[in-house]
Amino acid sequence: MNWKHEWKALAVIIVVFLACFYLPVGLPRFDSAIMEALHLVKWYAQEHVLLCLIPAFFIAGAISVFISQASVMKYLGANAPKVLAYGVASVSGSILAVCSCTVLPLFSGIWRMGAGLGPATTFLYSGPAINVLAIVLTARVLGMQLGIARAVGAIVFSILIGLLMHLIFRKEEQEKAIAQASLPEPEVGRPLWKTAAYFASMVGILVFANWGKPESDAGLWYALYNAKWAITAVFGLGFGILLTVWFQMPWWKTVLAAVPAIVLAVLFPHQPVLSFAAASIGLSVITSTSDGEMGEWFGVSWGFAKQILPLLLGGVLVAGALLGRPGNEGLIPNAWVTWAVGGNSLTSNFLASILGAFMYFATLTEVPILQGLIGSGMGKGPALALLLAGPALSLPSMLVIYSVMGFKKTFVYCSLVVVMSTIAGILFGMFA
Repeated sequence: MNWKHEWKALAVIIVVFLACFYLPVGLPRFDSAIMEALHLVKWYAQEHVLLCLIPAFFIAGAISVFISQASVMKYLGANAPKVLAYGVASVSGSILAVCSCTVLPLFSGIWRMGAGLGPATTFLYSGPAINVLAIVLTARVLGMQLGIARAVGAIVFSILIGLLMHLIFRKEEQEKAIAQASLPEPEVGRPLWKTAAYFASMVGILVFANWGKPESDAGLWYALYNAKWAITAVFGLGFGILLTVWFQMPWWKTVLAAVPAIVLAVLFPHQPVLSFAAASIGLSVITSTSDGEMGEWFGVSWGFAKQILPLLLGGVLVAGALLGRPGNEGLIPNAWVTWAVGGNSLTSNFLASILGAFMYFATLTEVPILQGLIGSGMGKGPALALLLAGPALSLPSMLVIYSVMGFKKTFVYCSLVVVMSTIAGILFGMFA
């Protein structure tokens, strides 16, 4: 046996064996961390997989199937005008206002279709970071000064990070631009406005199904929250009509998929998730059993799900074990976190950025978490650093980005987010 080729496998086996042999089962903190990991992954499965990820997978699949590569390259490709490309990427990402995990299938979709590295990473950052409702909530709960700083920082970061990614990997981008320039112009089988309307119906379902409850029980945001499921149903109806009229889905299949959702909505009006689940299953059945672009749509969406979902759930488990849920401790004590991010030093801002980058924040949850940390002595600078790094990154999202772009680009992207968040926190802490 040639041990030169086997020593890595032996080293892995030894490390895993020693970890199992000395597993600290029975220690209260370890046992609690395991429970926190399970609680967090259960909560994630209940709150995000069905309502967030499944629509996102279908949208990502639709990007690959229904949007021509030429259209993606025209607006987001390596040869696209920079103002147009970064403008479209930042605006489209911010309109979605999703968390760092939900944006990943959409990012994978436009990357697969030939989007340039700069616009793609601008979209990747802007989706979870430029969240209008989260920025408004930040201003109301944590103060107008911090809310404005978060809004300005997120908008500037989304474009600056994309430009820096393009600059750092400009050689690869130049090669991509040359390759894209030589591609023939594909035939367009459907007008762009029809495709846009179809996507708008799916994005409407994604956005309003996940519309979070605002802090105040009055105003426009709260009115939209009360009507979220009615609005989602309207978008769903429009989606079904477009699916039949423009995408040649047989009408009886669309009706067959819709009937269980309608029945459950009537029988259980206070449990709309059941109806949403039935509609998702129905759509999966009618597309998976269809030929042509409908079957291809399901196949690509299923491919994204197989690639991304295991990594996300594994990452959530690890994040839960290390940091716990809001108000509960994992392996890392909350006192350590509070101590690390106190004041406005370089160290505290850097540690706040690192903490934000690895911790998983669902949409809007970063605000009450920060409220508690600020009450425990967290400085204003580290608070902004965490707000700029946290919603845009998480350990689960890093794993998926790595599977899409590879180690080097993932490392540079995450490093840019952490470094720029640290610098922004230091500057804000000096003048706030």
